[in-house]
Amino acid sequence: MKVLAAMSGGVDSAVAAARAVDAGHDVTGVHLALNRSRGTLREGSRGCCTIEDAMDARRTADVLGIPFYVWDFSDRFSEAVVDDFVAEYAAGRTPNPCLRCNERIKFAALLDKAVALGFDAVCTGHYALVTTDAEGRRELHRASDEAKDQSYVLGVLTADQLAYAMFPLGRTPSKALVRAEAERRGFRVASKPDSHDICFIPDGDTRGWLADRLGSAPGPVLDTDGVEVGRHEGSHAYTVGQRRGLSLTRPAPDGRPRFVLEVKPASNTVVVGSREQLAIGELGGERWSWSGEAPAGLDAGFRCHVQVRAHADPVPAVARITAEGVVVRPDEPILGLAPGQSAVLYDGTRVLGQVTVDRTVRVPVPA
Repeated sequence: MKVLAAMSGGVDSAVAAARAVDAGHDVTGVHLALNRSRGTLREGSRGCCTIEDAMDARRTADVLGIPFYVWDFSDRFSEAVVDDFVAEYAAGRTPNPCLRCNERIKFAALLDKAVALGFDAVCTGHYALVTTDAEGRRELHRASDEAKDQSYVLGVLTADQLAYAMFPLGRTPSKALVRAEAERRGFRVASKPDSHDICFIPDGDTRGWLADRLGSAPGPVLDTDGVEVGRHEGSHAYTVGQRRGLSLTRPAPDGRPRFVLEVKPASNTVVVGSREQLAIGELGGERWSWSGEAPAGLDAGFRCHVQVRAHADPVPAVARITAEGVVVRPDEPILGLAPGQSAVLYDGTRVLGQVTVDRTVRVPVPA
């Protein structure tokens, strides 16, 4: 097959590309230039998509003896991921930019261009599995290494996209084995630190980054009785479940910590309360997609597990389709779920699909 290997400049995508070559595929490497700050250099384990990363990807391609290109997707990335990130926070929501990047860049813009150029598959260094059932339908599953599993951020992939997806690392038992393989192959990135935080906010200061773009808008921090207990410089700097940096001036009557329960951009207020008040008994959303064949029993409801963060534990639940979209009721409450997050549904190791959370229903707290 003709395979386009997306090479980030890290060890995972390097080994994935190498395995595609070993499998006998006709492999071409490509690095996506997503960062508008072309001169930005990577600092330690923070960030990605920098000049340094592009150079590392090229060196790996040279070792493999495969063609290598850099494709500038920075305008598309800025509009589809960065601008969306800002708009979501301005609306009081908490987006997942990595999931949006997979949905709109790596398996949309990149895949579309790859198919147009005659490639049969796009290979990435994600830790996930794509299998084929008895009827030839593709399914997305968790990786063998649960600690590195990235199926959550791939939950937005559709059946059409899975048809072109190739994840050579999915059955590798550990990241240590990937690094050891990179060392044997002579890749300079064998010991390169993993990237962390949001790639377009490499210093990790999300609040400061948002303030630069959305400005200052002082407003009240209220408790659930509507009493002002503090002031903020912009509601966009807060997310549901947040405990630190709340700028509270009045402690809770019981002296216990308080958490963000709601962000209300229309009134520029932030509502705080107890940890118990974070408990969510139902979530729903109008934007969903299925990763392959849609589950049976959509109207009546079907059993599944729901995962609301990349490394959260999956929770048993019942999901169904209603006039308002997908509704999920977990068997046990989920704490600190914010609008804008993605809820990914599983059947065992298989990813069924995902829904972007628009609304939540809190579990009543006994008086």
